[in-house]
Amino acid sequence: MIALALVLLLVAGACYLVRLVVGPSLADRIVALDGLVVVIVAAVFVDAVRDDSPRFLDITLVVAMVGFTGATAAARFVERRGG
Repeated sequence: MIALALVLLLVAGACYLVRLVVGPSLADRIVALDGLVVVIVAAVFVDAVRDDSPRFLDITLVVAMVGFTGATAAARFVERRGG
C-alpha cells in the first residue's frame, strides 16, 4: 500500500513538473511549484512511515512552512503585478 502511495506521488510530481515547465502564466507556475513542494513533503512523510523512522520529519515541517511562505509571497507579487 505504501508503494502505491509513493507511485501516485511520483505521478502527481511529474504532472506538477510538466505544469511548472509548460505553464502559460506565472500564476500557473507558482501553483505548480507549491504543489510540487507539497508532493515532496508528502513523499518524505510516506517514506518515514515506511521506515518507521522520524529522521526527516522536522526538516519536512520546515520545508512545508517555507513553501507556504514562498507561495504566499509569490501570490502577493502576482496580485500586485496585475496578472
